[in-house]
Amino acid sequence: MPIGELSPYNRQWTIKARVTNKAQMRTFNKGSGQGKVFHVELLDAEGGEIRASFFNQAVDKYHDMLEKGKCFTFSRGNTKVANKQYNTTSHRYELTFDKDAIIEPAKDDAKIEVVKYNFVGLRTVAQRMLPATIDVCGIIVSSKPTQTVQSKEGVELLKREITVADDTKTSMVVTLWGERAKQADSVFEGNPAVVLKSVLVKEFRETRTGSLLQGGDLQINSSLPEAQRIKEWWSQNGSALELVQLSEQKDGSFGDSSRARNAKPTNLTGLREAQDTLGANAEIFSLVTRLALVQTRKQGEVQPLHYMACQEPKASNNYPCNKRVNEQGVCPVCDKPGGKVAPRLNIRCRYVDYEDAAWLTSFHEAAAKILGMSGDEVRTMELAAAERGESGREEFDNKIKERYFDKPLNITVRANMQVYNGEPRANMAVIDCQPVDHGKHGRSMLKDINELLAAQAVAGA
Repeated sequence: MPIGELSPYNRQWTIKARVTNKAQMRTFNKGSGQGKVFHVELLDAEGGEIRASFFNQAVDKYHDMLEKGKCFTFSRGNTKVANKQYNTTSHRYELTFDKDAIIEPAKDDAKIEVVKYNFVGLRTVAQRMLPATIDVCGIIVSSKPTQTVQSKEGVELLKREITVADDTKTSMVVTLWGERAKQADSVFEGNPAVVLKSVLVKEFRETRTGSLLQGGDLQINSSLPEAQRIKEWWSQNGSALELVQLSEQKDGSFGDSSRARNAKPTNLTGLREAQDTLGANAEIFSLVTRLALVQTRKQGEVQPLHYMACQEPKASNNYPCNKRVNEQGVCPVCDKPGGKVAPRLNIRCRYVDYEDAAWLTSFHEAAAKILGMSGDEVRTMELAAAERGESGREEFDNKIKERYFDKPLNITVRANMQVYNGEPRANMAVIDCQPVDHGKHGRSMLKDINELLAAQAVAGA
């Protein structure tokens, strides 16, 4: 049966397909025991693609057999609706195989492509709902040297950023990782045509950037017809055109002030309820609250309210780098000992209103307004507190406590849903803080009261 015809209504089937991608095996906790799983992506002669996952005994039996690039026949699997959060194929369904699965090697079929591409013009990425996984064919217009960065788990990773443009007159930065980033600089020079499969595109501070997934594919100077067409476009007039840059910030700010003007008014209860409907695109909320607590300790240990950030200008846009420097003052991106640095605030605060409370994170600009202190002032006080011991820390804590319940604050919160270690989690941060406009807030409260009275009158009638 062709892969394109697979559905839960067809139970007796056999497909012949090539393994175009194979993920590493991973373990997971299930009840009192532990399970294991890996997945592959399959492609057949009709061009149908589908993802297949193997669990437990099927992992033991078929993990070593299923090699990327080889053909097999597959049967006795279950078909279910695809989880698009993890599934990048275009098929509506996906397959799961357990101990009953039957997979057998098959002769190589020249009709089955080694890789199937579904190219997307970069101009359309500007309007896409994110995150999204796409295939790209374009020209490498620039590249950066390899860099070493640390993951949240403390693992050192090697990356390289390349800027890719296509004939929609649009460019986007794509990050390559590991061995793909290790290639010699000369490979990326001279504006070669590049083909990228499975680029994960995300939005950050109103810019869009891509990251080539581990299971994706990279071809430089590809012989594909699409790559030859793009190369011809670039050599004829593409290189002289002005490109729309998806990954470049349009100005020095990140649009938080303009977004705040269009923020949805709510309270802390409404903010909590909004978590159930959040998507990948950020939503902006406006709340009137009071500051109740700033987290200065975590599990009994002192929690710094600042870190030192690199202030060397980026080559691409001349804005400060702002990456955290190590204890020696060296930036992992710029790798420039003795470069410019400045303190940046990063605080976690508890806010309260008339019916609820919530912990929210605040970064530099908003944090300075909340604390009523600049980054330099916080750094000076924290260093002095560290030198003087517990008494110095108590004095610093008392200074911050002066802000607790002092005056009502009008905070602007940016919220969206992000994925951490495969689990969706609401990400909420305070991006602005202003004194409450009592006249405006009073009129808003009066409007709410009038609406409540009107609703009660209708209910009483």
